[in-house]
Amino acid sequence: MQDANANVFFVGLMGAGKTTVGRAVARRLERPFFDSDHEIEARTGARIPVIFELEGESGFREREVQVIDELTAREGIVLATGGGAVLRPENRAALKERGFVVYLRANPHDLWLRTRRDKNRPLLQTEDPKARLESLYEIRDPLYREIADFVVETGRPSVNGLVNMVLMQLDVAGIVRTPAR
Repeated sequence: MQDANANVFFVGLMGAGKTTVGRAVARRLERPFFDSDHEIEARTGARIPVIFELEGESGFREREVQVIDELTAREGIVLATGGGAVLRPENRAALKERGFVVYLRANPHDLWLRTRRDKNRPLLQTEDPKARLESLYEIRDPLYREIADFVVETGRPSVNGLVNMVLMQLDVAGIVRTPAR
């Protein structure tokens, strides 16, 4: 299925590093980078928490389906998806069929440490955000694995280390030719 210009899509829970690693991979590959959550905010003129407040999670997910369908139809891009994008079967199908999917996996404790002070994550505005992350992980981890072409453990490596791991995997898979330096 894959070719040297295939799209690269990042999935994983909030705080896993999809945007940070995705943006760096795109820069190294000299490709356009998109973040589906940022696209939704740009199109609506509202932050994600406001969309959740006004439309609920289901309203947000409807917007997400539309944005992911449009973005995955492009060619030669790098895309970071929102953590819950995999909840919708149509998103999983679009991601799996239209590109190479990288699952940035982190354990819920590490994710909690990374996100605990972030007020822009509506699903974590709860009495016990750590328990919420554990619950989200239980539900979503199998969905990420279902569509992932490969899984990268985000544990302790630096961003640069993660980027190099992703690029090496893409190169081995014949997805990209890493630009000469």
